[in-house]
Amino acid sequence: MKKTNDQNMMTSPEYLQFIENLKTRVISARISAARAVNCDLILLYWDIGRGIVEKQQVLGWGESVVEMVSADLRQAFPRITGFSPRNLRDMKRLYLSYIDEAIWRQVVAKLTGTATTGDTIIRRQTVAKRENVGAAVSTEFLQQLVAEIPWGHNLLILNKLTDPAARLYYLRATARFGWSRNVLLNQIKAGAYERAVTEKKTHNFPLALPEYLAEQADEMLKSTYNLEFLGIRGKVKERELEDSLISRLQAFLLELGYGFCFVGRQYRLALGQKEYFIDLLFYHRILKALVAFELKVGPFEPEHAGKMDFYLNLLNDKERGEGDQPSIGIILCAEKDDVEVEYALRTKLNPIGVAAYQLQSKLPAELKGKLPTAKQLADVVRTVLPERRVP
Repeated sequence: MKKTNDQNMMTSPEYLQFIENLKTRVISARISAARAVNCDLILLYWDIGRGIVEKQQVLGWGESVVEMVSADLRQAFPRITGFSPRNLRDMKRLYLSYIDEAIWRQVVAKLTGTATTGDTIIRRQTVAKRENVGAAVSTEFLQQLVAEIPWGHNLLILNKLTDPAARLYYLRATARFGWSRNVLLNQIKAGAYERAVTEKKTHNFPLALPEYLAEQADEMLKSTYNLEFLGIRGKVKERELEDSLISRLQAFLLELGYGFCFVGRQYRLALGQKEYFIDLLFYHRILKALVAFELKVGPFEPEHAGKMDFYLNLLNDKERGEGDQPSIGIILCAEKDDVEVEYALRTKLNPIGVAAYQLQSKLPAELKGKLPTAKQLADVVRTVLPERRVP
């Protein structure tokens, strides 16, 4: 009888749920322990780098001290890796990259400084608020932030980036979203910082959502989406684009960003005797909202906004779950005119964003990063040419 009771207990919903809860707790504890070990290791590397730099500055020690310290540490701790001369030089570089508070005050000024248009000012202030860059002037803040991500991630950021503002963005994003090293590298290559911070986003989120939710939705949306991973080089039909995205769904989810969960393609919505189909439907775990994507292989047209507004009304009435936020629509098109988008979204009550996608690089790979951006060229022109006066 006892054996039968034990078997019944093992298959009961209560026991199965109990085991799942314990598994979750074990995984959480292991992740926390790994993070604590990583944090201590990075702080150790920070202290080693600081110690060498300070001794060189105060006592005038030469660069040979790195080899001497490396040899002594490896002799004292033969089973511990990470004390090679190269690694010690990287520890110095890590420390030196984040100790100049004047540089980080310039980062704050860069992200919150006065610009030529009110829209740009608002966007930069929003970015500053979202990224909490005001705290970045503190060396202690940066030290703790650096310690939140693994050593390999830190080296990748140091090796691939020179702009302090970009470094700060990827440090925070990696710590927050738990990016692997490959994901971090792909995000850097795809220009996630430039698209998330410096490029203009077009949406009506502040008009259609509460302030706190509008800021989160703005963070979720990108100004452009890099779809180079699809390998498409010529013209494509909308259904072919959709098929390609579904076939590379994991890569597409990485490009969308943290929090997206795939719900379905050609998602059916019924109204009376008619049926309507949303190209791609996702659920965003952080926003707690359905996110509908409509794919357009041509440029944005104002009627696209009206159609999306209609779909969002149906989603809210028929699919929105209890406790969910209002559904959000994203129109993904080949190109867009920001002024046209602004007028098209001005009267829409549902939150809608419009973004362009990029199927291939606009420059050959060997020229990436070597030519000035459109904004940099415009800044040079403003500096060199005298201001034109209208008679």
